[in-house]
Amino acid sequence: MAEEKRRPPEVDAKELRRAQLTSRAAILAVVACAIALSLAYPVREYIAQRREIAQLGVQQRQEQQQVEQLAAQKQRLGDESYVRREARRRLHMCDPGAKCYVVLGGSQDDGLETGRKSAPATPPWYVTLWRSVDAANRRR
Repeated sequence: MAEEKRRPPEVDAKELRRAQLTSRAAILAVVACAIALSLAYPVREYIAQRREIAQLGVQQRQEQQQVEQLAAQKQRLGDESYVRREARRRLHMCDPGAKCYVVLGGSQDDGLETGRKSAPATPPWYVTLWRSVDAANRRR
């Protein structure tokens, strides 16, 4: 039994190296896990911020297009001929000294008959106003 307990010095050195190697590997694994855990949150935040930056870029482009459309509309509204044309078209207004006619029941397709029924035209604003005044008068 004394021979079994006694091992050659080469075997003891190998086991000592294995024990050191195993403890070094365990320490290395713990350090690697600590580094991975310490980097997980910042990497996740970085990815979330990049996604938010991309979304804000899309939103900025959409709002820039809206600004350009509004600038074009502002420029059109600054043109007096455009304002006059829209007042005649939308509000049925006339220039001073001009005779204007409103054709009731006429087609708004400039006389082009296509054979299909068009949606009924909304009455001008003054007709709607007069109807509301008339209705209020009848209730009295």
